[in-house]
Amino acid sequence: MNTPIRSPVRLGMLTPSSNTTLEPVTAAMLAGLPEVTAHFARFRVTEIALSPGALAQFDDSAILAAAELLSHAKVDVIAWNGTSSGWLGFDADARLCARITAATGIPAATSMLALNAVLARTGVRRLGLVTPYRDDVQARIVANYRALGIDCVAERHLGIQDNFAFAEVAPATLAAMTREVAAARPDAIAITCTNLRAAPLVAALERELGLPVYDTIATVVWDSLRLAGVDPNRVRGWGRLFDLA
Repeated sequence: MNTPIRSPVRLGMLTPSSNTTLEPVTAAMLAGLPEVTAHFARFRVTEIALSPGALAQFDDSAILAAAELLSHAKVDVIAWNGTSSGWLGFDADARLCARITAATGIPAATSMLALNAVLARTGVRRLGLVTPYRDDVQARIVANYRALGIDCVAERHLGIQDNFAFAEVAPATLAAMTREVAAARPDAIAITCTNLRAAPLVAALERELGLPVYDTIATVVWDSLRLAGVDPNRVRGWGRLFDLA
């Protein structure tokens, strides 16, 4: 029997310029979906802080220029594979998605809006949070979740500012941070940064801890597939997130 040929599906990903993790991890997640490919456009992001210069990196004009270039590849969705609205405020991502779609006619998603959709769908009210960020950035994220009615009952962060350096955090360190947060028995744990090599650890950590663990590379892949009309349940081995329809 001949296997039917599926139409190609192209996921467009907006990528921080100094990120070295999300591209190979995204490709690995999609390896079992032969009709789906990911395509990336970069814009300048080198540090994560609350200084005016660091915040200016996320000005919509630079992101929209990168989105326009992605649209030339006739992608089915354009996703901001980053977590900046965690400290800028989640409304920043909602505005960005609206502007991307208005400019390109293509549906848009983000890592954080996808994470928040998962938290809402699964009724999470007590969240564990793992990031590599500075104290002040982490405090902003915690406050923004509190405003959503979600209490960060445990958190760990590394105090790093250099975006490139996030990818150099050892998997053993990420696993240890996640275990420490899990001790508070939150409803779920969010590993929030798309330049951490955490996604390959998620399935094993979920089995060990008995808790859902949501990585922000995985959340945007999950939501991008849904927007593109592909069943995310076909992604196997990357955690229980992909069991959600």
